[in-house]
This record gives sequence, structure tokens and C-alpha cells, in this order.
Amino acid sequence: MGRAPYRPFQDIFKLLAPHCKIIASAAAGYDDFNVDWLTQEGIWLCNSVDAVAEATADMALFLILAVVRDTYRGERVVREGNWRGPAVPSRDPFGMTLGIIGMGAIGKHLAKRAVALNMRIKYYNRLQLSTEEEATYRATYCSSLHDLLSQSDVVSVNCPLNKETENLISTREFSAMRDGAFIVNTARGAIIDEHALIEALESGKITRAGLDVFLNEPDVNDYFRTSDKVVVQPHAGGLTDVAFQRGEREAFENIKAFFKAGLPITPVNNPKK
Repeated sequence: MGRAPYRPFQDIFKLLAPHCKIIASAAAGYDDFNVDWLTQEGIWLCNSVDAVAEATADMALFLILAVVRDTYRGERVVREGNWRGPAVPSRDPFGMTLGIIGMGAIGKHLAKRAVALNMRIKYYNRLQLSTEEEATYRATYCSSLHDLLSQSDVVSVNCPLNKETENLISTREFSAMRDGAFIVNTARGAIIDEHALIEALESGKITRAGLDVFLNEPDVNDYFRTSDKVVVQPHAGGLTDVAFQRGEREAFENIKAFFKAGLPITPVNNPKK
């Protein structure tokens, strides 16, 4: 299973239980699934950990460059038949500090790409990486979210959506960020409080935002559709030909492992407990 237009529905799952033993998703996120209910019914849920990681990291990097270099405004001016307009220089990512929230597969791939732009990498994660991994990704650990936010010129949201991360970035968090910072989100829309983000953009606390995900997709807040301060994409971070192939392969490998050994490769839950 994947995301839209194949979103899972509880009514369908109720019909599948108790005969269904495993659900293999070709997506990384699993917030559409009622994991507790699946676990109670003895159904394994698996996601695809690596399938969309590189593609989503590419999207995050694209959005970082777009907001820092202000590409949307330049494109709009040219499409309107004009040329440049008032000379307002964009920013250079060289030497900027990129703060990554969630140093899983996507965050790690993003760190690799950002280092190539001579950005400094800091990260906030549930668990600190090993010394060897931090050296590999040239990443410095921040022990608290506010510590990361206060030190970052650009913040990239790459963590999963769950009860702990819903509205993780709200008014207090925007206040903790540097004046004129940038933020991009390729994870889930509900991780950022959209009203707080709009206030931060309008006040100038946040210069620009790059968003591939939104709270109520596809009913995107009109502010994000129309503002020059926002670069938008239609939740397309993982929608590449290679990512699709990898996702299908990982899903089938999970199913094969379950029926062969009784345990999938990348389980989200554990119905055996």
C-alpha cells in the first residue's frame, strides 16, 4: 500500500481482520494507519525505510536552495514579462548552519548533500548518532530542540509524525529561532503549527518557508498558495521512478521475509508482544 490515492481506511481493515497477517506499505510514513489497533488484531505493519529517503532528501535540498536563493520571486517576475525588478540579493548557503530535525535515513542523506554546499550540519534526534556516524555526516548533536533552533540559519523537518511530534514547531519554537531564518518541511504538515508559521512569516521572524507537506492535503491554506514567502510542492518528495521501484521491492521483501521466517524486515509494530 502507498499514500494517496490509496490511503488506508479503518473500515477496510476491519473486514480484513483476523485473516490478514501483514500489511506492507511502500511509503516511509505510517501516520495514516491505526498502529495500536493493528497490533491488537495481530497484524504486522511494515514501512519502507529507505525507498523514498534519497528522493525526499533531494526535495528538502531543492526547497532549501529555493527559499535561500528566493527562486520563486525571480521565476514569477520573469513569467510576468519583467526582469529582476528591484535589486535585492538572495542569500548564499555557503557557511550557513542547517539544523536537521530527525536524523533518520532522510536526514542523513540531506546532511550529505548539504555538506557539499559547505553548510554546517547540526541535528536534533531522539537518539544521538555514534561518534563514527557524526564524523561521516559532519554533524553536531543538539541535546534539545530549542538548542538546535537557536543555532540554525535553515531548519529542515525530517522526523516522523506521531503524538510527540504533532505541532512540534509552534509559537515558542519560532521565537527560539534566529531572526530571518528559513524553514523547510518534507515530513508531515501536522508537525508544524501552520497558524504559528504564518505569523512568523508575516512578522519577518522567518524569511521564507519551503513546504512539500500540509496539514489538510489537498486543501492547502490559501496563504501558502499565494505568498511570495512560501515555496510549495504537492507532497511530491518521494514521487520519483526510482523511489517507486525501491518501495515496491521493500514491500515485497517484507512480505517474503514474514512468510519465510515469521518476521518482517522493517516492522513498525510487534503483534507478538
